[in-house]
Amino acid sequence: MPPSKTVAVHTLGCKLNYAESSSISRMLEHDGYTRKDFSEVADIYIINTCSVTANADKECRQIVRRIQRAAPGSTIVVTGCYAQLRPEEISSIPGVDLVLGAAEKFNISQHLKLLTKGDPSKICSCDIDDVKDFNAAYSFNGRTRTFLKVQDGCNYNCAFCTIPLARGKSRSDRIENVLGKVDELGAAGVKEIVLTGINLGDFNSPFFSISQNDLQENAERKDTNFYSLLAALDASSPVMRYRISSIEPNLLSNEIIHLVANSKKIMPHFHIPLQSGSNKILGAMRRRYRKELYAEKVALIKMLMPHCAIGADVIVGFPGESEDDFNETFEFLSKLDVSYLHVFTYSERSDTIALQIKPVVPVPVRNARNRMLRNLSYEKMKNFTHQHGGQKRKVLFEQRNKYGMMEGYTDNYIKLEVPYQANLVNQVVEWQI
Repeated sequence: MPPSKTVAVHTLGCKLNYAESSSISRMLEHDGYTRKDFSEVADIYIINTCSVTANADKECRQIVRRIQRAAPGSTIVVTGCYAQLRPEEISSIPGVDLVLGAAEKFNISQHLKLLTKGDPSKICSCDIDDVKDFNAAYSFNGRTRTFLKVQDGCNYNCAFCTIPLARGKSRSDRIENVLGKVDELGAAGVKEIVLTGINLGDFNSPFFSISQNDLQENAERKDTNFYSLLAALDASSPVMRYRISSIEPNLLSNEIIHLVANSKKIMPHFHIPLQSGSNKILGAMRRRYRKELYAEKVALIKMLMPHCAIGADVIVGFPGESEDDFNETFEFLSKLDVSYLHVFTYSERSDTIALQIKPVVPVPVRNARNRMLRNLSYEKMKNFTHQHGGQKRKVLFEQRNKYGMMEGYTDNYIKLEVPYQANLVNQVVEWQI
């Protein structure tokens, strides 16, 4: 391959997608490609898609049209969750040369070698049940915070979700491999690692050994769980800070909460999906907990770590959600000691159980409920920040200089903006809020 081949990658969706895109870019650079920004003209464009966005098909078509206008002779590859779910739809988009499913995206370099511009659009995909391998990935582009993928796939069957169909069964990296990646990132100067996965609390490493002395003991263990990973990182890691990206309430064990409360490395910050404060709606969603369990987890966290930030995901307008159901959710969240909300408006997805549930909530009602919870989130984050006013907390400042200002996050996830100072970049410093 001539060294002049250039490639640009565009990512849609979650932090896990960004981690995978970053790893794919590094693989291609290793194979001799030159990376370009997606706004620049390149020989090859890769679009890493998401299945969660409501208009995945429309979004993908718009991006392809933009590429064709800017670089009509370029090669266009589409991969990611939407590519696994709807490969035929994507291959029918004029200009798309190659569609790679979940099992093939990390073999992209081999597929590019076999691709000839002008040939009919090619699909390389398989049944999602055949996807069993775990491919490690992490984002690294000079930022202080890195997203490290340690788990993939999901064994749950929530009524609104297509991710198990796009990513397959739950599978995890080995703890020893995670520790190796952490050593690499620590040596590169990374100060904070965010542990990411599709269902992170379902982490289940098939084998774990820190040293030869541990070999026999761990050979006798069938598996190790997410607590084991956190304990290993807390005990033997060069990186200063870790965050848990998101963890299901039924998988957030009291053991994990106590570990975080006593750790100097794992940040006092949990993001725990709730989705609804109505047990009726949680049941219809096929969630694996009731709101009482959620409240118990929040209460334990706050008892052990009053300063801890807690975020919650909430879906409004799920089919069958009455005004009373929404009000129950609103009241539950109003009284709950969480710090912020990520609010999602329900949107229909093909091949999901939710499509069979009636009545459908009108879109204007969904949007109105979204606004109410977003306002509540704003008030909660304002109050949480106010509670810590005047305190000194450890802040990791990032490198971006935006109009003479820089941003940083405290250990408990309060975002600060201060005048840019180059000596603060990628440094953890005590700072008064």
